[in-house]
Amino acid sequence: MIDRGGLAEFLRRRRESLQPEDVGLPRGQRRRTAGLRREEVAAICHISADYYSRLERERGPRPSEQMIASIAQGLHLTLDERDHLFRLAGHNPPTRGSASEHISPGLLRILDRLTDTPAEIVTELGETLRQTPLAVALTGDLTHYTGPARSIGYRWFTDPAVRALYHPDDHALHSRVFASGLRHRVTLRGPESQAAHLQRLLMDRSEEFRAVWNEHEVGIHYNDTKRYVHPVVGHLELSCQVLLDPDQSHMLLVYTAVPGSESHEKLRLLSVIGDQQIFQA
Repeated sequence: MIDRGGLAEFLRRRRESLQPEDVGLPRGQRRRTAGLRREEVAAICHISADYYSRLERERGPRPSEQMIASIAQGLHLTLDERDHLFRLAGHNPPTRGSASEHISPGLLRILDRLTDTPAEIVTELGETLRQTPLAVALTGDLTHYTGPARSIGYRWFTDPAVRALYHPDDHALHSRVFASGLRHRVTLRGPESQAAHLQRLLMDRSEEFRAVWNEHEVGIHYNDTKRYVHPVVGHLELSCQVLLDPDQSHMLLVYTAVPGSESHEKLRLLSVIGDQQIFQA
């Protein structure tokens, strides 16, 4: 059963403990509210301000699991806080570990501060959970995919359009990296895992994947740089640094260019252009 009073109090306390800069929002002027405003929380949680306000006033229908997950992520809750929020709302908490999509507050705080850098948070299967605006300008919005297509490795072998963004000379390496990484995950997670499900789908749907998979390669990694072919600014060479959250198996990928290089100047241009509907779903 939902604990309306406990839920409302917990949401108020968490909202009042956060400052705009804690969640990647501008502070603005003449703030009179302690912590975040209700409408700010609603915006970062992708729900209506009226609905969120009713929760804090102990009103309205019981929020769904999806709604609670969105609120927990928007408020930058830890896993323990997330689980507590689910129980207050009358739901069982989601599973933890590699299958979880709840991003840790630490990774979110870092991502929120990378305003001038392409960066994204991905799962171990290459599913993009969050992107900075410059990452969207570089690769398009990768968070809108559903089903197996959420995985970049799956899209690589099933959607030819995905490859247009990457230098043709690197396509074979990308295929080997994706197959090698998936093999590692299947071995690590077991035959009933999501990784194994993706592997079976790709065996059915991609002749190239079958050929690469049957090479049984492991430990294949990228070179020092990734080469992109952007539809507006053209060729870019970017280094990719990785920060791993071992508890959730999430990775923060940060893409940088050598200062003063042509790619560096193109990233600066992209930051001005933005995505401007360059990429279409």
